Amino acid sequence: MDTFSGYHPLINFTYFVIVIGIAMFYMHPVLLGLSLAGSLAYSIYLKGRKTVKVFLFGMLPACLLMMVINPLFSHEGATMLFYLKDGNPVTLESILYGVGSGIMLACVVSWFSVFHAVMTSDKFMYLFGKVIPALSLLLSMCLRFVPRFTGQIKKVAQAQQCIGRNVNNGKVWERAAHGLKILSITTTWALENSVETADSMKSRAYGLRGRTNFSIYRFDRRDAGLMGFLAGVFVLLMAGITSRQIHILYFPVFTMNALTPAAVLVYSLYGLLCVLPLLLNIAEDIKWRSLRSGI
Repeated sequence: MDTFSGYHPLINFTYFVIVIGIAMFYMHPVLLGLSLAGSLAYSIYLKGRKTVKVFLFGMLPACLLMMVINPLFSHEGATMLFYLKDGNPVTLESILYGVGSGIMLACVVSWFSVFHAVMTSDKFMYLFGKVIPALSLLLSMCLRFVPRFTGQIKKVAQAQQCIGRNVNNGKVWERAAHGLKILSITTTWALENSVETADSMKSRAYGLRGRTNFSIYRFDRRDAGLMGFLAGVFVLLMAGITSRQIHILYFPVFTMNALTPAAVLVYSLYGLLCVLPLLLNIAEDIKWRSLRSGI
């Protein structure tokens, strides 16, 4: 049981907006490292060791590819390292920017993976169903589309396997034809399912004025305390960034702030924010074990 998922949906959404927003729009190497470590640790807690495999064989190659491609197409920067065969220079700054971009991509993908596990479709509908009903329904369907589509492909592939038409049967061109057949069947299912969902929501008067909504969520003192903590940490982080206690410049010359006490404070606050869900879960696990030992 994930303790952080048990908080109010507004808490969950606010947390992810702060953590992902800082990682996306402020490519500071230290913040990116803390963000990636926190997201991977939380993802491992939620999904187990398979997260490591996904990172090593999925996100890591994509990040390395971005790190390599950026210096080949971006030649900004004052520190020349060497020249390519076509005469274009490769600069230290472009390499560092590629590294930062790759880590940022890994952070965002990892956090959104956790976001999908915590922010379920019912939570999203609860937050935005009244404000933007059409868009919230669309986003909710998109969030659950990938896992449902993947599960349906597995079912179709298993059914096709029974009649010898899976991607492992036949010659290369036959395997490709079988794969396209499976994809076609699954795509048709997805389109039909979306039409049925739209008709179902319309028949339930979704989006009409005056329609009431059932909700199991209540904003209690525990939620208020955590919201106050998130707001305080966010204000301190923004104060540290806007006052340039921490700063980063990739072009024309790579420069970064010195390790001052104020910078260490900002790093510590953001690191604490990144591991906050994990700390809440660990504290709850310790509490639960203590209660069980007292029985």
